[in-house]
Amino acid sequence: MTGEVPDDGLLDDYRRAGFNNRLGFGERPALVVIDFCRAYLDEASPLYAGVEDARGSCVRVLNAARTAQIPVLHTRVEFQPGGADGGIFFRKVGALECFVKGNPLGEYGAGLKPAEGEVVVVKQYASGFFGTSLASTLTSMGIDTLIHTGVSTSGCVRATALDACQHGFVPIVVRDACGDRDAAVHESNLFDLDAKYADVVSEQEVLAYLTTLRA
Repeated sequence: MTGEVPDDGLLDDYRRAGFNNRLGFGERPALVVIDFCRAYLDEASPLYAGVEDARGSCVRVLNAARTAQIPVLHTRVEFQPGGADGGIFFRKVGALECFVKGNPLGEYGAGLKPAEGEVVVVKQYASGFFGTSLASTLTSMGIDTLIHTGVSTSGCVRATALDACQHGFVPIVVRDACGDRDAAVHESNLFDLDAKYADVVSEQEVLAYLTTLRA
């Protein structure tokens, strides 16, 4: 996933104003894989986003998290037929029909199926926290840091990272392991998340961190 990265002058301006402080990794991290399903990977899908590279990165981060034996959680979107439980969101975005129960486009992407014992959070809205038990689950686990991967950067990843911040969990967003249907939208949302709500890090940075936990 490539796009136009904001220039250094803009970044310097944000930093002088007090944005872009580093939060850093905490002591009790968990990984969340957000909505990485066939709807974003199947070229026949209205939600196809060309995020195969992000899927590969997400698989590597997921495998490293399992090796490090940190908690892994997955979110997925599912609506009842007709979408009554999706409310305004379902009415606004017609492509959400992909997530009506039973649609094969809602199945997990290759290499991203939850393992036995990993928590799956089923949701109807963008944030993994809204209307779900995610916050209480993380709290009961003693989690202080939530590593974010998945799709889409401008939608469910952004909404979940924002809510993680607002619920008191340090949000770490792995730029290589997230994707969107447009590279410029992907980059602009990463820039804003990194400025205000989360630490945006590379795959290599998070893999190196997970290796230290394994050691």
